[in-house]
Amino acid sequence: MTIALTVKEDASDYSRTTPSKIDNPHDKFFKETFGHVEVTRSFLHNYLPLSIMKIVDDGTLYPEKDSFIDNELKERFSDLLFSANIDGREGYIYFLFEHKSYPDKAVAFQLLKYMAEIWNTKMTKEKADQLPVILPLVIYHGASSWNIETAVGDMIAGYKDLSTEIRKFVPDYQYLIYDISKYTDQEIKGEARVKILFTMFRDVQKAGNVQELLVIIDKAVTYLQELDNQQAGIEYFETFMRYIFSAAKNLTKENVDELVRKIENTYTEGSEFVMTLADIWREEGEAQGVRKVALEMLRKGFTVELVAEITHMDVKEIRKLKEQQSK
Repeated sequence: MTIALTVKEDASDYSRTTPSKIDNPHDKFFKETFGHVEVTRSFLHNYLPLSIMKIVDDGTLYPEKDSFIDNELKERFSDLLFSANIDGREGYIYFLFEHKSYPDKAVAFQLLKYMAEIWNTKMTKEKADQLPVILPLVIYHGASSWNIETAVGDMIAGYKDLSTEIRKFVPDYQYLIYDISKYTDQEIKGEARVKILFTMFRDVQKAGNVQELLVIIDKAVTYLQELDNQQAGIEYFETFMRYIFSAAKNLTKENVDELVRKIENTYTEGSEFVMTLADIWREEGEAQGVRKVALEMLRKGFTVELVAEITHMDVKEIRKLKEQQSK
């Protein structure tokens, strides 16, 4: 049987790289978290139906490097694939992470396509005579609740009215859905990093002000105390602070200054990193402001040379902006 998680980018050294703005914060945060086998194992123990968990040998859980997301869909989905012995046989668990703001019926067909690609790989590369079971899971954290069918058969007109004789010719399967957006604190369970990830996915983008962000950070820091390995805690603190700085909406300079002051007082181990992250956030904000000024000047007919003189931007960069503006 196969268990697969869908995640987009490679995050092998994500938590230890130089702090920077993240282009796709959701999938990077997801993979950095579930990329740790012990975190995935905790998720399975706390969220898989007991009848399934009983036949999954979590001691054989192993992250596969394959990703099956099409390039054009990587802004919407992330995935991770894990192999494991399931019911005494080779299998896979496939996680598909949906980070759109609303549920999409096409997920069922995307999953079916990815599972078919996994099976095809087994047949073509490994010359397998029999195919492994694949257990598909979808993790979702959009603003709208997941209120669509999780079985392909439910989406096929008249499927339930078909006779058993006809149904056997029509493909059908069901996936497990985990709609984080509606979880309560009590329903968020597992190892500290699982709880932090789900809490952040549920709350960060909904935070309306810096005080609500501070409450989220306080909760996450409390969860970190559950980790026995202090270094792992510090590294994961850096990971989730990257996510906050990239995913939180409408952060201002005053908000960032307040976040830094709060963390200096409550989690001194991470204060230096947060100050560095805040400095980069400010620099990137200033650079974006300068680019906006340059674009407005170009729109009003200023020459490239004059824009460069006023903004102190590189002439080549301004020419690129002008080319983009004319498209």
